[in-house]
Amino acid sequence: MAATQMHLMQMLIHSAGTHTLMSWADPADLQLAGLRDFAYWQDLARTLERGCFDAVFFADSPATHGVYQDSVVPSMTYGASWPNHDPMPLVAIMAAATTKLGFGVTLSTSGTTPYLATRRITTLDYLSRGRVGWNIVTGFSAAEHRANGLATQLAHDERYDWADEFMEICYRLWDSVPPAAILADAAAGRFADPAQITPVDYEGRYLRCKAVAPVLPAPSGRPVLFQAGSSGRGMQFALKHAEVVFAIQPHVAGMKKTMAQIRAAAREAGQPEDVRLLFGLQPILGGTEEEARRRADELLERIPLDAILARLSGVLGTDLGRLDPDAALGEMDTQASRGLLAATASSEDGRAVTLRDAARRWALSVAIPQLIGTPEQVANRIEAIWRETGCAGFNISPTTSPDSVRDMVDQVVPLLQRKGVFRREYAGDTLRDHLTPR
Repeated sequence: MAATQMHLMQMLIHSAGTHTLMSWADPADLQLAGLRDFAYWQDLARTLERGCFDAVFFADSPATHGVYQDSVVPSMTYGASWPNHDPMPLVAIMAAATTKLGFGVTLSTSGTTPYLATRRITTLDYLSRGRVGWNIVTGFSAAEHRANGLATQLAHDERYDWADEFMEICYRLWDSVPPAAILADAAAGRFADPAQITPVDYEGRYLRCKAVAPVLPAPSGRPVLFQAGSSGRGMQFALKHAEVVFAIQPHVAGMKKTMAQIRAAAREAGQPEDVRLLFGLQPILGGTEEEARRRADELLERIPLDAILARLSGVLGTDLGRLDPDAALGEMDTQASRGLLAATASSEDGRAVTLRDAARRWALSVAIPQLIGTPEQVANRIEAIWRETGCAGFNISPTTSPDSVRDMVDQVVPLLQRKGVFRREYAGDTLRDHLTPR
């Protein structure tokens, strides 16, 4: 049976800007100052909990892109995916200010170990009483590998083979200490029953681990797992490991195609076809449609081409400054993010997408479709896309922050609630509770 209500998550980045390049330079934006202010992030968390959002979803670029012009200088000059602050502390800070709001945090399987990953994620999940999930990424950025001292970057599909082993170790660590093993028997002086604990002793092709779980078992067991793989191999990985899949498609036709592909992949794998998939959206609101379009143009006009190409080159793994701006992107291949390349090179009318086209898409929203208009127009469009695609809901990308987050909560969410397609209150306490179809 189809869900009667959608899910909404709010995408944030622990950096000077949002997905909208040069957002830090807009007078309305407070995030740059917020990098040194707990209150900024806690206020955002309270706003989103007031709006009954399922969760904050922290995207992350752990190292500075340096593909464009073979240099990090353009990225640093414009604050394009730099600085690269760690999102993990923000989860604790924001969870402390809320009681229901969930959190999905991105952590790459490159440059860390399964033991450290489970220790960090499960500590947050335990502290928040089951409100934390992990967005698993395999590390498409060459900059991340160089920053962590890794000699080479594995080829695209092999990164997923590595990540399969990584997750196998994580599962064994999560399962090594069942709740019943924790006695906390003060009278007997026994904290745990070792007979119920299963040490991990794993050796695979890529990874090895010998340990027991470093963290007490969280109330919800394993944390909720997210994944954004949209290539063929990425979808296989997502279906194997993720409870919720996130995807970026620049238009509704691409969303419908992705839904069909992942359902077909699930069917082929012998799994249920009702995959919970969230697509990215970026609302830009105004009192009138004309006002909203002026706002979108204002945001776009301040973004230099070098800033766009610095970020896009890093994601696609190719120095786009060396290409003809009118060349079709569909002719490229990459060992970086194939899913994002495919999304970027896709047009709703089948027309070839050029680098010039892609640059405009990526300037404000990393190819996430923009919904530009009044709150009523945006709410109607969100509902229409949800119904037409059959997706589980949306991951909302802000323009400037916190104003665009607050406007979404105060102006669009009440309209969705009146339509009956979004919750008015939380039905449970954990992130897994929130994401259960209703």
